Amino acid sequence: MPSTRLDALAEFLAVARHRSFTAAAAELGVTPSAISQAVRQLERQIGVALLTRTTRSVALTDPGRRLVDESGPAVAQALAALRGAGAAPEEVTGMVRLTVPELALSTVVAPIVPAFVSRYPRVSLDIQVENRFVDIVTEGYDGGIRLEESLEKDMVQLNLTGPAAFVVAGAPSYLAARGVPESPRDLLAHDCLGYRTQTTGAVYAWELVRGKRLFRVPVRGPLVSNDGRLVQSLVEAGLGLGYLWEPHAREALQTGRVRQVLRDYTAEVAGLFLYYPGRSVSRAFRAFIDLCREMVGPRKRSTRGAPVTP
Repeated sequence: MPSTRLDALAEFLAVARHRSFTAAAAELGVTPSAISQAVRQLERQIGVALLTRTTRSVALTDPGRRLVDESGPAVAQALAALRGAGAAPEEVTGMVRLTVPELALSTVVAPIVPAFVSRYPRVSLDIQVENRFVDIVTEGYDGGIRLEESLEKDMVQLNLTGPAAFVVAGAPSYLAARGVPESPRDLLAHDCLGYRTQTTGAVYAWELVRGKRLFRVPVRGPLVSNDGRLVQSLVEAGLGLGYLWEPHAREALQTGRVRQVLRDYTAEVAGLFLYYPGRSVSRAFRAFIDLCREMVGPRKRSTRGAPVTP
């Protein structure tokens, strides 16, 4: 079989990550037609279909999925090595690929990224915002940011935020009209704005805690969304109660646009964590880890029994 161009393989992997020719083209700075042509040439060269295309979607075939699993991380490392080949020995270069949820943007990504770009101008950051659970090894990410409960146990973890909470809240106008719930069961009689997880497509059952008792409430209401910011804005508009990430809702709570209810049942979580596989990491990602450690300070902890060290 003739040799396969590395850039054609990288273009296919970009389409596989995004499930979209348009999004892959935007990432790589080329046209969608150029991406499509490169992938078709790759398919002809190896003699199998890698993607199933319809007018609305792109999906991996079984051979395509195997190619992603077996080549994704290696190709990312090879491309980073090519980018850094011309750098001075002491200069940090390459790319850092991260997957982060929407709730980490203002509290973690916004303060850390400008500092990192300023310190390491020759490192490119590829940050994908997605609320689904991601297999970072299979999909070729260096690491990710997630709540602790979403992490696999074999990942190295660094706490970036300290404890935080999800709170049940409503606008004063809604609470005046519908009353204030006093127990988790009362939520079943209220309009609750639901959140649909991108991982399973299910509507999330609100988790409330009192002492050692956990309540999972299958709420219902006039709206379900996969966008936490949209839910909060509609809670503020008086459409119903919401299960809000407290760091995002803090200003609305402080100014009285929303009021927390069921305080005695507040669900606290350990916070947001940077996580990555316990194997060797690139020099660029090591720089990112070290900056995170520097910015969060000694009060945060690393877990899995493995310190986050150079």
